[in-house]
Amino acid sequence: MKTIHIGDSSLRASQLSLGLMRMSHLSDKEAEGVIQAALSVGINYFDHADIYGAGESESIFGRAYRNLSIKREDILIQSKAGIVPGKMYDFSKKHLIQSVEESLRRLQTDYLDTFLLHRPDTLFEPEEVAEVFNQLEKSGKVRYFGVSNQTPMQIELLKTAVKQPLIINQLQMSVTHHPMIDAGFNMNRVNERSIVRDSSILEYSRIHQMTIQPWSPFQAGNNKQGVLFNHPDYQELSETLKNYAKEKEVSQEAIAIAWLLRHPAKMQPIIGSMNPERIKSASQATDIELSREEWYELYRIGGFPIP
Repeated sequence: MKTIHIGDSSLRASQLSLGLMRMSHLSDKEAEGVIQAALSVGINYFDHADIYGAGESESIFGRAYRNLSIKREDILIQSKAGIVPGKMYDFSKKHLIQSVEESLRRLQTDYLDTFLLHRPDTLFEPEEVAEVFNQLEKSGKVRYFGVSNQTPMQIELLKTAVKQPLIINQLQMSVTHHPMIDAGFNMNRVNERSIVRDSSILEYSRIHQMTIQPWSPFQAGNNKQGVLFNHPDYQELSETLKNYAKEKEVSQEAIAIAWLLRHPAKMQPIIGSMNPERIKSASQATDIELSREEWYELYRIGGFPIP
């Protein structure tokens, strides 16, 4: 698998990441199989959050990778914090420090390669977050920092106090859900999909060398349920994905991921599947490159006409 630099850091990572939100449903043995499947295709980047499975996903992963005798330096582990499910968002020093400490314990590691602030906390104080980052960096418990689901101005506000580079922004994106691209076309006369609401986060991330990590790359868009493959609302798209997959001798999953990788922003898509075969089939995406015509065809067929 191809590798990329994460942001402007020294981290050299696999072009795809494996998201572990659903690992809490697995046995330790099944989790070992998932990790082995990822490593077998070159995925070395593993994305966690303190709330995934109420912490159980991190615990299972920690036991599984230890049982497999994987060298810690051979993998990159990322976690996120800041969500108190059903109650609030919390970027306070007490909450973030405690969350990182608990993640490290569950993951059975001394450090995180990257730590992201999960969904924005509108009550946060930049100076307090800066204290957190300084303490975590000085103690060696976190190497690099980033954010998730944040706008350019939220990031700029953080930067008024935070001195560490913010190298990642994790954002939802798929071939059927891409408002950050729609906004760039500025075609409000067509419909509301392109009204600028994202504050140019795509362009901002590229300018500031922040790696975008698209999450839910297989999710049907516009709040629809299920994955986009064979979805009743995306029949033409499903057929086109099948045709491209057959033509290029890869899977539909690979085409959906290749659509994200074709963008010059050098994104690092997060595969959330716990199915070893789907992980392997999705990894085929790094071996192909869609043409400009193919990229825009999938964009149009996904329900976004170009005047």
